[in-house]
Amino acid sequence: MTFADPQPAQLKRGSSFPASPSLTAANPGLDAFVALCGEATWAARLADLGSRAQANSLTGRAAQQRHALELALARLSGRRALTRASSTERLVCAFAEEAVRLADSLPEGPRARMRDQIIAGLTGEATLIPIFHLLRTAALLRESGFGIRFTGLVEGTPHDLLAERDGASAEVICETVSAEEGRPVHRCDWYALVDRLNPEIQAWLAHHPGHYLLKMTLPEGISGPEQLEGLHERITAMLAAGRRQDAGSQAVLKLDPLVLAGPQQGSAALSARLRAQFGPEAHLAVATDTPSGSVFVLAARAGRENQIAGAVARRLGLMAEARLSGRKPGIAAVFLEDVDRTEWRGLREQLELEGAVRRFLTTPPARRVVAVTCASRFEMFGAAPPDAAAEPALRFRNPSHPAAKIQALAPAILSSM
Repeated sequence: MTFADPQPAQLKRGSSFPASPSLTAANPGLDAFVALCGEATWAARLADLGSRAQANSLTGRAAQQRHALELALARLSGRRALTRASSTERLVCAFAEEAVRLADSLPEGPRARMRDQIIAGLTGEATLIPIFHLLRTAALLRESGFGIRFTGLVEGTPHDLLAERDGASAEVICETVSAEEGRPVHRCDWYALVDRLNPEIQAWLAHHPGHYLLKMTLPEGISGPEQLEGLHERITAMLAAGRRQDAGSQAVLKLDPLVLAGPQQGSAALSARLRAQFGPEAHLAVATDTPSGSVFVLAARAGRENQIAGAVARRLGLMAEARLSGRKPGIAAVFLEDVDRTEWRGLREQLELEGAVRRFLTTPPARRVVAVTCASRFEMFGAAPPDAAAEPALRFRNPSHPAAKIQALAPAILSSM
């Protein structure tokens, strides 16, 4: 059997979030969402995030950013009223309430399946973004006049949704792709390295006052604790021995004087200057010793460019063959996670994402795909252009697919660019 989703609430144009009915009193919707997660599970998650998201470390600040959705829900659920909630907070609340409405409409088995997905998003490095992406994708399709069936939850189909309109239907798969998959140097590893080096560099600066720049060239990038440990040991050994260079197959290290002049000594100006010098893909960190005015800059670059758009295309190839039946036209809804505003804007404006997706659409696995959509947190949480795309999601139609010209599917498959 199939099971239709509950009656959708009125959508706020552009946000694709249901309007929340409980923003002026207590928060029964958020309380119900916590109950859906399980109060013990929710409390354990917040305790874990509280211990990891320490603001005095790069790793902690990264955890705050990655888990911003869960932390926002925690803050909002503690308020008695949401009358002063920001627009982003209102969107977060509305989707939490939509999750509860969907769960309440499902039979016991599918409801348990949905709850399992939510609990998985509250475990380890996972987030609630995938389940919110599913709900948002369904909301966008409903807004375009489609009837939605959550066949993945109800029937266990490989695809997540079945979208139907005027006698036509399409299978929809929702996938979250981390930008880390396209970075030779993972940001999480970089943050961990800098946090480990920081106390040692502070101690080194106390005995070597001045301004320094440590340039790291990582031909094959760096990934995982083993490589991280090796690089950390090489840097500390080089500093301890007073060497200015260290070259090896995994990394080339060079310590140079850092020239600071006049107004460039300010932290904001220094950051802007370093970013201009090393480019948007460089990994940068600055350590300072306030009493002496000493500065130590770490700058790392991989031997090859980031391939974030390529990572999306690779995942599309796997998704299409594994999750679409080929009996109906397929729509692949991709959520690009762990991408910052500069990267997301560059991927759009330089047509990197469009180029990678359109190349994918010429490959054999794409025969099952009539359209691909791409979105990020900037669209999900209502950011304004140019941080976010003008449309709720970028959309690319596959012109060679037999269903590409079906008028009933047009709102979901016509290219937005």
